[in-house]
Amino acid sequence: MDTLIKIESVSKRYGHNHDGVLALRDVSLDIRAGEFLSIIGPSGCGKSTLLKMIGDLLAPSSGRILVNGKTPADARRAREYGIVFQSPTLMEWRTVARNIELPLEIVGMPREERHARVHALLDLIRLCDFATRYPAELSAGMQMQVAIARALANQPRILLMDEPFGALDEITRERLGRELLDVWTRTRVTIVFVTHSVPEAVRLSDRVAVMSSRPGQIKRIVEIDLPRPRTAATRDLPRYWELLREVRDVLGLNEGQDGVC
Repeated sequence: MDTLIKIESVSKRYGHNHDGVLALRDVSLDIRAGEFLSIIGPSGCGKSTLLKMIGDLLAPSSGRILVNGKTPADARRAREYGIVFQSPTLMEWRTVARNIELPLEIVGMPREERHARVHALLDLIRLCDFATRYPAELSAGMQMQVAIARALANQPRILLMDEPFGALDEITRERLGRELLDVWTRTRVTIVFVTHSVPEAVRLSDRVAVMSSRPGQIKRIVEIDLPRPRTAATRDLPRYWELLREVRDVLGLNEGQDGVC
């Protein structure tokens, strides 16, 4: 696969002098076009900071990031990516369809084209029957599905996801993971997915970037060579448990250290 996102020797310090907090130090990572890459590490290691720098929500203190050969700012203006956070942040006064439609309204897409795009996205997330409902009428999982569809409205090449399922119960989290994989398979969007869950990272990803404690660095990239499609039966494979242990080993969790789940 071709490299779509190139992160070169990126560091991030919060504050204007050496008394500030060094969140990331000398991070380099190539993210391939069309892959599902998860980033995992201890709390405070800079996972979300790295994602926000890719998405032009923060600027690196040093180093550089290229997104499809552009600066993050140019990639944002070209609508190269959508972003999904832990909270769906839907507009309560707009229906499901009109929440998804909002980015298309902002860019001035004609009404008929907007409606066709929204219908296709509702079909993608299997919520066509809820088009006229309001966010308060939806479960937490369904609200997150709408947030994902809204992030895909402008047909970005990249979907940045910052712990999108972190606040959900385990049953809903697993269901949305399966549905996200279905969306990814059908769209082939490149997904960069921040998570605290080792099983989630292994279950979903092509590769897992494991980070160290602050200041965050990439300790190892773990290739997840499990067959696709991933199903509930994936967890019965000996290789799944081997990869789970490998990621936990890199994190130090199999040695009784504190860290992620």
